[in-house]
Amino acid sequence: MLKRGVYLIVSLSAASIVHAAGPEVVIDPGGVSPEALKQIRQAVQAITRLADDQDLSEVTRLRRRAYDATVSTLETQGYFDAVVTLEVGEDIGGETWDIIIEPGKVTTVNKVDIGFEGQIAKPEFQVRVEGLKADFPLRLGEPFLNKEWSAAKTDLLDKVRRKDFYYARYLSTRAVVHADESKADLSLQVRSGPRVRMGSLYTSGLKRVPRSLVERYVRYQPGESYDQDKLDEWQQALAATTFFRGAFVTLDDSSSDQRVRSDGEVEVPVLVRVTEAPARQFTGSLGVDSDHGPRVEALFRQNIVFGLPVWTETGIGVDPKRQKAFYDVHLAPTLQNYRHSFGVLYDHADIEGQDNTRAALGWKLRHHRFSADNPRVDYENEWGVLAAWDKTKIEGAETYEIPSAIVNWGWLRRDVNDKYDPRDGNLVNLDLAAGFPLNKEKPFYRASLRAQQWWPMGKWDVLSLRGEVGRVWSKSTLIPPDFGFRTGGARSIRGYKYQSIGLARGQATIGAPYLAVASMEYTHYFTEMFGMTSFVDVGDAAESFSGMKLAWGYGVGAAIRTPAGPFNIDLAWAQRDKKLRLSFSMGIAF
Repeated sequence: MLKRGVYLIVSLSAASIVHAAGPEVVIDPGGVSPEALKQIRQAVQAITRLADDQDLSEVTRLRRRAYDATVSTLETQGYFDAVVTLEVGEDIGGETWDIIIEPGKVTTVNKVDIGFEGQIAKPEFQVRVEGLKADFPLRLGEPFLNKEWSAAKTDLLDKVRRKDFYYARYLSTRAVVHADESKADLSLQVRSGPRVRMGSLYTSGLKRVPRSLVERYVRYQPGESYDQDKLDEWQQALAATTFFRGAFVTLDDSSSDQRVRSDGEVEVPVLVRVTEAPARQFTGSLGVDSDHGPRVEALFRQNIVFGLPVWTETGIGVDPKRQKAFYDVHLAPTLQNYRHSFGVLYDHADIEGQDNTRAALGWKLRHHRFSADNPRVDYENEWGVLAAWDKTKIEGAETYEIPSAIVNWGWLRRDVNDKYDPRDGNLVNLDLAAGFPLNKEKPFYRASLRAQQWWPMGKWDVLSLRGEVGRVWSKSTLIPPDFGFRTGGARSIRGYKYQSIGLARGQATIGAPYLAVASMEYTHYFTEMFGMTSFVDVGDAAESFSGMKLAWGYGVGAAIRTPAGPFNIDLAWAQRDKKLRLSFSMGIAF
């Protein structure tokens, strides 16, 4: 039997004047917890805002509501034996409410009784039942808080329902509070119902996408035990493909095909409902930046080709320094999110006197996953094989051709608060590659490591450090241009022309076998959107680390936060060149 040992004293005095402003409230907490006091203040303030310009009878009702809200809030925070006094007074500013709290003891959990009925009570589920009881979060002797009690009830039923027992429900839940003893006795009775097994697979919404794609991810044998975690995994895998705008995997408990087995268990069909993505999609962009000048890009995407679960991408990109075109075929990702693709590429670039034309055929495998320990941390791995033909013209020097087979591997670890505009966290990127010439030249190898760290400073400001090192191993100077290192430009060492720092050959700058770059930047935001940066960049690409003559660049700039990430305009002084340069980037998608 519920015994409420709560004694309430209210001192109210009628005010003869109705004040235009709400009452001034003073709360004497009497030792209640900070969280309880915060909740009481919020509840009372919501009521006092209603007291403006009210007549006497309405103000009297609001006093009672403020009193009741205080008592109710105390009970949700475990104070069931509290004494609350609300005293009404008046000063020069108008009516005053003094709320005096004598909280008493916090009610603690005295007993927890969890019972199970239905098939889950059979011996085969004994270990699971004991685990459910052991994992119940409200422990003996701990404070009894209404919020935690509600969450614990929801969590327990969810754990029962997520595996085997889809139809589980509560027969009863009860919390008996002995306020005079500051004790709470808890009781929960769960009826599991029969074990549920997954029946036949049904799909809805498929038009162009073949059913085989759904069966690629939704893998089970009819009669397997129901497991909500599996349904969630299948749903996530389907939604991660580019073939669907939306995907939902559920048990179809309204289906007439569900049946009761001879052992009393129930088979319920699995329903996959999808909304297909558009069959074709065209996107394009116009942009301009200080490294490449104006540029145009276009991409055409085709979903489902010849009835197969693949998609193709055909794209072009043109700017004054580089022109490229490609055609890629992407296979549907595996259940573990491995993504295979292969394609052809034409790429022409003429930068700092080095003119290179590449034709290539390649295969790539990508894998992305999140850390099991920290959902903010994610990893990307990439493997690739490329058969390439490069023709390189160096202004004022030789022209050469290299047919080669190139293999590469990349690894990225990212731990940031925002992928496109990080303010806190870090990333580390490692790339390894090996090339094998098909014209009897010696093999060549490349390794690079890049890292960046962000620290939040104050409310909006950000401090970041960036570093990159790289090395090439080759017994020949004739290697594909993208194997050597060049630096300089808006995203490396500001103040210098794009990729103008490297080895001099003829009238050109070509890639060097060694690279080292570091940068420090501080961004002060005047508002959440607009800010100012100050930075120092330094580095070189040279024949060796010891032979480097560091190129310094430093300056200031403007930073603007946009939905696509930060947009920067930087003015930097190049110490080596003795020149002041402006760098920027912007783009408009259509």
